[in-house]
Amino acid sequence: MNIPERGPGQIRIGIAIEIPEPYAAELSAARTAVDDPLARFIPPHITLLGPTVLEADQLAEARAHLAAVAASAPPFRVQLRGTATFRPVSPVVFVALSQGIAECEQLEQAVRSGILDGELRFNYHPHVTIAHEVPDAALDKAFEAMADYSAEFDVDRFYQYEHGDDGIWRPQAAFPLGRS
Repeated sequence: MNIPERGPGQIRIGIAIEIPEPYAAELSAARTAVDDPLARFIPPHITLLGPTVLEADQLAEARAHLAAVAASAPPFRVQLRGTATFRPVSPVVFVALSQGIAECEQLEQAVRSGILDGELRFNYHPHVTIAHEVPDAALDKAFEAMADYSAEFDVDRFYQYEHGDDGIWRPQAAFPLGRS
């Protein structure tokens, strides 16, 4: 996983849509089943902004930006359906979105502006990772095991996560949608 270095006085954040239960447990179990070492560190989510380093004193400004973005976006529905992969470009298998793609793309663009503006390593594609940087056989297993997976849920908020010194991503602040 590509995690930017962090220095003294800096924090590493990410912005994501949390996957609700019971789906989060199902998707975590799928990642654990293929021995993905990141399964215990990264909760199931749809990324809006990947790992980003800020000066600690920029966090309040970033949160104000995120609150404004969230307030201007209406709640929406996500449907997860089936698997896909980024191979051969990246060794990732994921559960795909069949509904909510445009809303995630709009949120991602709005989040990745202002204080959080930055370069993308890859074009944005909303998804839920279930295997990352594991052997090809494990990627194949994840792809096949979740090929018929389906889940639907409403998205009414997104979260700012912080990457702890123990390597675990934890939600730090929620940003409710449509509260302008």
